Amino acid sequence: MSFFRRPDYASDTTQFIDQLKAKNPALESEQRQGRALLWDKQLNRDEQKAFKEGLVAQKPYVYQTHAS
Repeated sequence: MSFFRRPDYASDTTQFIDQLKAKNPALESEQRQGRALLWDKQLNRDEQKAFKEGLVAQKPYVYQTHAS
């Protein structure tokens, strides 16, 4: 260790998160469960392909009214 080495810096945010995790050790596992609920999904490639094929082409200017 160097004689001139400073102590490691931890921002206020990092300190807050560390304290929060220390108070609630199950927090990280709860976050992972929440993420799995909404984001970590297995995708069905056939359904995605059918969805993309079913898209309707958008007009160049979507707000233009139809001229009758």
